[in-house]
Amino acid sequence: MDVSSVTVGLPVADLRVAVEWYRRVLQLPAPDLEPAEGVVEFRVGTVWLQLSEEPIARSGAEVVLGLGVTDAALERERLAAMGLEVGPLVHVEGAVDYVDLADPDGNRLNLYSMAPQDPPT
Repeated sequence: MDVSSVTVGLPVADLRVAVEWYRRVLQLPAPDLEPAEGVVEFRVGTVWLQLSEEPIARSGAEVVLGLGVTDAALERERLAAMGLEVGPLVHVEGAVDYVDLADPDGNRLNLYSMAPQDPPT
């Protein structure tokens, strides 16, 4: 398989509210595409984020949108200063730092950055 693109689709109850939330949180310009009524897409790095207005009832499966950032701690501070409910910064020794939050519809986001290398003990 030669994959040339990846799109992650998230259901949202109110497309207008979701677009503004994602623009503010991810610091994005207007959506790049509106391929159909009730659907918008943002290019986020090398991935497309698709928001579609539809029922948000969960079937048991849960999507987590993981986004690599330069500094998860700084992003956590920025988002908390915006008044968003953001989880604690978690440090996984020798691997990553990450923080979790949810959009207004309960879709989970995970922001992560490579953790600084811990000194040998």
